[in-house]
Amino acid sequence: MAARDGLVQSAIDLVRRNGVAGTGVANLLDHSGLSRRTIYLNFPGGKSELITEATRVAGRAMTTLIETFSKDTEPEQTIASFADAWKQVVESSDFLAGCPIVAAALGRSESPAAADAAGAAFDDWERALESRLRAENIDPDTACSLATTVIATIEGAVVMSLAKHSTEPLDRVGRHLTELVRAHIRPTG
Repeated sequence: MAARDGLVQSAIDLVRRNGVAGTGVANLLDHSGLSRRTIYLNFPGGKSELITEATRVAGRAMTTLIETFSKDTEPEQTIASFADAWKQVVESSDFLAGCPIVAAALGRSESPAAADAAGAAFDDWERALESRLRAENIDPDTACSLATTVIATIEGAVVMSLAKHSTEPLDRVGRHLTELVRAHIRPTG
């Protein structure tokens, strides 16, 4: 299981940096320090199966993070924490690594199953955030729409931050998304 987990973590890191097409089996072997045989023992479908599993694992990790950010805090803080988490990722990678879920979505021609897993991950993130927004007495349809807006905007800001070599896009959208959500919270009672 350690070898499998190591391969998955290597795939996540490499896809974040190189995309799906730019992550080859040789890169995975070098990065993980494991043998070619280990890949095919754990992932008989090869690179595509490994990238798909890495996308699922990364997606679940972010869903858990969103749910953790949402516990016992205002929704504005949840959004700020989500944006701050991405700021840490891009800064700690010197603006070389973004979201593996976006990379998997963009890699559909190389791995359709990974792109499908990316779509499922985005759905999970939206549901987690929507649930938190509904708990603030936001209309269900509006909560759903706001969750989509938040996820799409922050993910777009991650891409912009990488391109601009600056976290300013994440700072800007984080601030305005919290204002947007705050405008839709209805008082209880």
